[in-house]
Amino acid sequence: MMIARLMVCAGLLLAGGFVRAAQQSPSAAPPPKTSADAAARKDAEAEAELEKTVANAGNDSAALVRNLKNYLGRFPDAPRKAGVFRALVEACQQLRNNSCALEYAERLIAVRPDDSQMMLLAVHLLEQQGDDASLTHAAGYVSRVLDRVEKTSPEEKPARESLEEWQKSQGDLRSALYYVRGRVEKSRRRLDEAARDLQASDSARPNALAAQMLGEIAEMRSNPAKAIEEYTRAFALPEEGPAGKADRRELRRKLGNVWRQAHGSEQGLGEAILAAYDRVSAPPADAQQRPAARNKDAKEPFAFVVRRPDGTPLPLAPLKGKIVVISFWATWCGPCRELEPLFQQVAAAYAGSADVAFLAVNTDDDESRVPPFMEHKKWNFPVVYADGLDGLLDVDSLPTVLVLGRGGEIVYRATGFAPEGFAQALTAAIQSARGSAR
Repeated sequence: MMIARLMVCAGLLLAGGFVRAAQQSPSAAPPPKTSADAAARKDAEAEAELEKTVANAGNDSAALVRNLKNYLGRFPDAPRKAGVFRALVEACQQLRNNSCALEYAERLIAVRPDDSQMMLLAVHLLEQQGDDASLTHAAGYVSRVLDRVEKTSPEEKPARESLEEWQKSQGDLRSALYYVRGRVEKSRRRLDEAARDLQASDSARPNALAAQMLGEIAEMRSNPAKAIEEYTRAFALPEEGPAGKADRRELRRKLGNVWRQAHGSEQGLGEAILAAYDRVSAPPADAQQRPAARNKDAKEPFAFVVRRPDGTPLPLAPLKGKIVVISFWATWCGPCRELEPLFQQVAAAYAGSADVAFLAVNTDDDESRVPPFMEHKKWNFPVVYADGLDGLLDVDSLPTVLVLGRGGEIVYRATGFAPEGFAQALTAAIQSARGSAR
C-alpha cells in the first residue's frame, strides 16, 4: 500500500516497543514521579499519537500531510520529529507540492545538518523556484555538501571498499557536485563562478554535461569557437556521467546552430566531431609524457625533475640538504583554496631563510586548467606539476602538506585542512626539522 511505502521512506515503520506504547492507554500509566518520568510519559504519548496519525490517513497522501502537520503542532519536540519531516517531504512530493516539500526538507536539514541527500533534494526544489534568493540558497547548500566531501579522508572510507574504489567514487561525487553548483551559478548569471565549477567537475571526471554547459557559457559570452570546442568534446564523451545523462539530441541541435552561425552551413561539422572523438579517445602518443612516467626511475624526491605550468623543468636536486615544505593541491579543491593564504603566510616568514624551500605541487588530471587558475595568483613560492611526486610520497587526498627533512625523508604530514592552529603546527614542524642533525 502507498501508506506503507511512505512510512518506509520516512523511517516510521515502528519497532515492537513503539507498538506497545501505542497500545497502552496514557491514562492507565502511573503518575510521573520525577521530571524524567514525565518526559518519558510525554514521549510515549507522542509515539502512540504518531501511530494513530499515520494509520488514520489510510492511503491518502493529502490526509497524511494534514495529519502530520497537526501532529507537529501538538508535539513540536516529538522524538521522531526528523522522521516526520522526512515523511512530509515524501508525501508532499507525491502531491507535486514542491513548496511544501521544500519547507519540510529545510526543516529536516535544520535538525540534521549532515543530511547531504536532503540538501541536494532542497537544491533541486530551489532551482525549480528559479528566483535569485532561491538560487543563492541552493548554491549555499551545494557548497556545504562539497566542503564535507573535500574534507573526507581515506581513513573514513568503508572497510569493504578498496582505496582505488573509494577514490573513484569520491571523484565521481566531486564531479557531480561541482556540476550542480556550476549549473546553479549559471542560472544566477555568475558566469565566471559557473565556468570555474564546471571546469572543476570536468577535471574531477571528464563528462558531457559539464562540457555542454561550458559551451553554453561560451555562447553567452559570444565566443563561438570556444562553444564549438566544448560542444564537440561533449559529443565525443560518454552520454552517462557522474551528474546524469546528456541529451544527445539537444546537444546536436546546439552544436549545429553555433556551427552554422560561425560557418554559414554544416559543412565540415562531421569532420570536427570525428576529430573530437580522436582527441578524447586517443592515448598519449608518448608514454613518457604521462606524469607518473616522467620520473619513473626516481626513488627519492630529490631525483625528480618536475615542470612549471609554463613547461620549463624544475630539478629538485638543488633542494637536497634543505628543509622542503610542499603543499599538494588541485584547482577543484575547495579546502586547498582555504589553506592557500596560511601556507603563504608561513612561506613569507621564511623568505630570507636559505635552508628552507616551499613548493606548491598541482595534481590536476587536466593540466590545462592550471594556467588560467594561476593568472591572478601572486604566490611567493614555485608552482609545479606533480609528475609522479604525489605517488612517491603516498599523497592520496587533498590538501596534503608535507615537510621533508634534509635527506628527503617525510618528517611532517598534514592531511585535510583545519585552519585553527595550522600555521603554528607547520612552523613548529619546520623548526624541529631545522634543529635536527645537519
